[in-house]
Amino acid sequence: MFTGIVEEIGKITNLKKSGNNLDITVRAKMTPELKIDQSVSHNGTCLTVVEIQDEEYKVTAVKETLEKTNLGNLEVGSPVNLERGMKMGDRLDGHIVQGHVDQTAICKKIKEADGSWEFTFKYDKEVGNVTIEKGSITINGVSLTVVNSKIDEFSVAIIPYTYNHTTFKNLKEEDTVNLEFDVIGKYVKRITELS
Repeated sequence: MFTGIVEEIGKITNLKKSGNNLDITVRAKMTPELKIDQSVSHNGTCLTVVEIQDEEYKVTAVKETLEKTNLGNLEVGSPVNLERGMKMGDRLDGHIVQGHVDQTAICKKIKEADGSWEFTFKYDKEVGNVTIEKGSITINGVSLTVVNSKIDEFSVAIIPYTYNHTTFKNLKEEDTVNLEFDVIGKYVKRITELS
């Protein structure tokens, strides 16, 4: 379980195909505090630490994860948003995030707004996910609030702190991002579908 509050931007130092899997090596300041079998969110995707060496650790993404996320687009040198699992008893500063990416979206527009930024994303509505105005959304592991909610598109407003402390500063139009829709909204949608 995560909050969507990014702790650090890590750097991809190695990528190695292993059958249908991808071994991903990340350099991060938090590495000495990690342990084997710990969950870490990588651009919003929960992956398990399988190896640690000095300032680098390794995780493995399986075929399904690579098909449903943007992790297959990573290159050596790519920045990645990182968050360790939430501690029980801590404040929930973002929202409840599972680290299970629902689908990807394409960044369609980036608009500077006199000290902040508005990012617009388009996603495949056929997958069945929905946003609501002022609802929560996780983009590449960052907990955000939806504005301009439409059937297959939405925007988010990014403050300077979030812009400078996440990979939003590296995001360009037509880039692919990971989306995790609000877990409560997903349960409500499912219940209404069964009714």
